[in-house]
Amino acid sequence: MAQAKVNKPSNVVKRNLQLTGEIMRYLLNNPKVFDSLPDNFELVVLPDGDPEIRLFNLDLLDRYGSEGKPIVFARVRSELANISNAENPSLFAPIPLAEKGSIALT
Repeated sequence: MAQAKVNKPSNVVKRNLQLTGEIMRYLLNNPKVFDSLPDNFELVVLPDGDPEIRLFNLDLLDRYGSEGKPIVFARVRSELANISNAENPSLFAPIPLAEKGSIALT
């Protein structure tokens, strides 16, 4: 099956760094969340307010994701323009963690 080509968004590095910074700030302010996250995971940032970056990050995961590493999706509910006022992200851990009692972390 052919895949649609996802174009590289403008300022992709800056936009992803801002989003990742918000997630890191959340994690540092809520250190107990780390107890529910797997070791050596890949973080995929999925901003609700920036569909261009959302698709690009999913495409990167599809192309370059490490085999065997657990994936944690971080859904950020904010517009990029208002990133400093972002709500807490929703973190979704991989299915195998469900057995440990944790899938969605907020």
